[in-house]
Amino acid sequence: MSLGPIDFLALEFPGNKFDGSILTSILELVQAGIIRVIDLVVILKDQEGGVIVRELQELNPDSIRVLDPLDVEVTSMITRNDVDAIAAQLANNSTAAAMLFENLWAIKTKQAMLDADARVLMFERIPHEVVEENLAEMAGIGPSSA
Repeated sequence: MSLGPIDFLALEFPGNKFDGSILTSILELVQAGIIRVIDLVVILKDQEGGVIVRELQELNPDSIRVLDPLDVEVTSMITRNDVDAIAAQLANNSTAAAMLFENLWAIKTKQAMLDADARVLMFERIPHEVVEENLAEMAGIGPSSA
């Protein structure tokens, strides 16, 4: 069985104001078969800097009910080192959600590459900010600025 590329994403919600609104978009991706959520961890930092970590199964029943449609597998692949690194960056009185997800959309292409004996020489995700900066620079260099 070939797996799609796996991504790790950690988001900070200042003021511990995680309202769950982002879950609708993630659920759409899951239901469309674009991604599969492999693991999910919630990290809370209180006003004094104390850290509380909750695996999905450790959340309160209301939170579990909200997250249940994501069909998270809870593989425990998000490690203590991952959690510690996120907690170190997390501001006091904030919540972080760390998610590991498989890109199901890429499985067929990945398998075709493997079948063709292709070898990855380079793969890098370009941060959104870098793309925006480059587009802005390109717009300034265009014919209208000459």
